[in-house]
Amino acid sequence: MRAVLQRVTCAKVEVDGEVVGEISRDGLLALVGVARDDGPPQVERMARKIAELRILRDEASVIEAGAPVLVVSQFTLHGDTRKGRRPSWSAAAPGPVAEPVIDQLVAALRARGLEVATGRFGAMMAVTSTNDGPFTVLVET
Repeated sequence: MRAVLQRVTCAKVEVDGEVVGEISRDGLLALVGVARDDGPPQVERMARKIAELRILRDEASVIEAGAPVLVVSQFTLHGDTRKGRRPSWSAAAPGPVAEPVIDQLVAALRARGLEVATGRFGAMMAVTSTNDGPFTVLVET
């Protein structure tokens, strides 16, 4: 499992012009890619990282700051560009495997008491965010 975490002042996801997920105050935008072999152990590690990494202002974590998280599934994080000019997506989990893993991650974050908004799995999404810093980190389980 891979996630690009961006510290943001606001972020939203639109599908066909409709806002399906939004955070309107300081928090994290989490772009999350699921690998073929990801399961409960990776979900727990990623949820812990997203919730507890001290990457918000004043070195606070999302839990400490009570900050929201916008989770957006992004299989392209597992694109392999080492050979040729066309990425290979073979490491990315197919939709029927990845969707429940994303749902488990969202549930694990909510179980920690976090406010979590989401995109819509498998949809063509327009993601808008205002990066704070800018501050972006890559997390892998």
